[in-house]
Amino acid sequence: MDFTRRETLALGAGAALMTVLPFRANAAVDDMIAEFTGGAAVADGGVDLTAPEIAENGNTVPISVAAEGATAIMVLAAGNPTPGVATFKFGPMAAAQSASTRIRLAGTQDVIAVAQLADGSFARTSSTVKVTIGGCGG
Repeated sequence: MDFTRRETLALGAGAALMTVLPFRANAAVDDMIAEFTGGAAVADGGVDLTAPEIAENGNTVPISVAAEGATAIMVLAAGNPTPGVATFKFGPMAAAQSASTRIRLAGTQDVIAVAQLADGSFARTSSTVKVTIGGCGG
């Protein structure tokens, strides 16, 4: 099969784009975390994230997050087309700083939870969820 110069350039550009796209998705997650934290340092641990190790259906993946003394918890799905899942805010009268919901996952990916604590510090944790049937058009 013979390729014209134009077809060869188009194939090369497509391959380069497919190489760069995963890095841009991770950059979007990093940008969202930086916006949430205001660029402050984020410590590992201090947040409890409960998610299944294997989800049979990506349309309804149950998760729960909790962080003692948190004023807000942001949940991200790193592999989704739109990584932002939810931000839970807790007032001073909140009985517990925890939330649970069901989310959609496009495929196997990391679910990340970042908590803003009452003292102004930030904590983060993540969990990898293996999805057998994608939920975001997959």
